[in-house]
Amino acid sequence: MEAQSTLQVFVNGDFVPAQQAFLHISDLAIQRGYGVFDFFKADKHKPLFLNDYLERFYNSASLMYLPVPYTKDELRQILQKLISLNNLEESGVKMILTGGYSENGFDPAAPNLIIQQQPLVLPSKEKVKKGISIITHEYLRDLPIVKSINYTTGIRLLHHMREQNAEEVLYFNSGIITEFPRCNFFIVTEDNTLVTPAHNILKGITRKNVMALAAKKYKVVERDITLQEVKQAKETFLTSTTKRILPIVKIDGEVIGTGKPGPITLELLQDLMALEQEVLAETVR
Repeated sequence: MEAQSTLQVFVNGDFVPAQQAFLHISDLAIQRGYGVFDFFKADKHKPLFLNDYLERFYNSASLMYLPVPYTKDELRQILQKLISLNNLEESGVKMILTGGYSENGFDPAAPNLIIQQQPLVLPSKEKVKKGISIITHEYLRDLPIVKSINYTTGIRLLHHMREQNAEEVLYFNSGIITEFPRCNFFIVTEDNTLVTPAHNILKGITRKNVMALAAKKYKVVERDITLQEVKQAKETFLTSTTKRILPIVKIDGEVIGTGKPGPITLELLQDLMALEQEVLAETVR
């Protein structure tokens, strides 16, 4: 935390040290948990897949009736300046748009825009090699297509996860799988078809890239997936900006497939890492 306090943060038009970045208590993010955000990875000072993340950020803001105070081009310039100021080799950048300083603690006001950058540590080779365990929980987020700042349920379930030595919690609704608090979900069926939930999810950028990469080699389907089908899958894995692709080898204490990361999962991880390097190379030119 001490090292992060020396980083610069963008708050409503100004770049300030992190320890000087504050919002007033009347902000609806504090009063009611009202706001949206997005998060992307920067490697060698270059944002990855930024256009996709900005599109989703502006879409979330629109659906929550929060006007972004900058055009996309202006925001790109702000992001690049922040990345240059902090000079982190590998990092995560979070854009937060809040409900603003509300006079009555309920009605939105002019949104506040905060952008922060932090060092990023990706999953270790050992974790990828072993795979992870997850648990499930019945829950459906409000407005799943919006990347809201409300993570109450996911945070509340952290102690349940730790009690069961699980790394993530997978949501389902009426027996149908949806998503993780911060990740998307895939299964590989016996005929090597990749299936990912189609409804009541936030459509991740890594999910989009993995689907495109997988479609070059395998059949890819978006549809409902039952909880029972998950337990019978050949392989399962999650996708996210910060985790790329992580194999899942155990769900609710039940072993999935062989109990080891599957070959298709590991192959797609290599493909995704190669794609990231291609995008970086194109950005540098």
